[in-house]
Amino acid sequence: MAGHSKWANIQHRKGRQDAARSKLFSKLSKEITVAAKMGDPDPDKNPRLRLAVKEAKSQSMPKDNIERAIKKATGGDAEAYEEIRYEGYGPNGVAVIVETMTDNKNRTASNVRSTFAKNGGNLGETGSVGFMFERKGEVVYPASAGDADTIFEAAIEAGAEDVESSEDGHIIWCADTDLNEVSSALEAALGESESTKLVWKPTTTTELGLEDMQRLMKLVEALEDDDDVQRVTTNFEASDEVMAQL
Repeated sequence: MAGHSKWANIQHRKGRQDAARSKLFSKLSKEITVAAKMGDPDPDKNPRLRLAVKEAKSQSMPKDNIERAIKKATGGDAEAYEEIRYEGYGPNGVAVIVETMTDNKNRTASNVRSTFAKNGGNLGETGSVGFMFERKGEVVYPASAGDADTIFEAAIEAGAEDVESSEDGHIIWCADTDLNEVSSALEAALGESESTKLVWKPTTTTELGLEDMQRLMKLVEALEDDDDVQRVTTNFEASDEVMAQL
């Protein structure tokens, strides 16, 4: 599995519970509000909003919170957020992409730069590590959704590009521009997904040992604790032995 997939599993195992959940809901609300403000407030007519709502539901975000976030956009009292991507390096040269949504880019830039510096990383120029990733649509289904062959057939039929199946579940990849159509077709064939979102998929990875992996986790956690940071993606690769010790 690629870096961000393993990272999601680490976070799930660590389960940083209530505080993390509250922070996650805040980030999901922000994405919903921005998506609704940029397009139609009806998820059926706004693919980005539809995906944002779908992701919020997959994280068990209450319906009231979702509706409130949409109303905030249509009520005209939503902050003017700007989406900015930062790129840098973590331990052992691992590539890090930080996606932010901010109403004060000077504050965000300063915080992101400082977090990299305090945790043994370096903030680079835009494009410094982006070439090591591809923008892709990612749809995740649990192992219980079907065996590898069933999922693969449904994915290809839906217009997906590739499938990674393991005992943990199935990750279906598609072109970023096809995510809305592919996820809708998969839903019709397989039911509700666990997660549907646009991601940065690593095309090259950097192998990390235990010590570097622990340092990377510290950096990513510090970045994710920033309210302006929506998502952090890295291109690490680690052995099962290293993962088991985290």
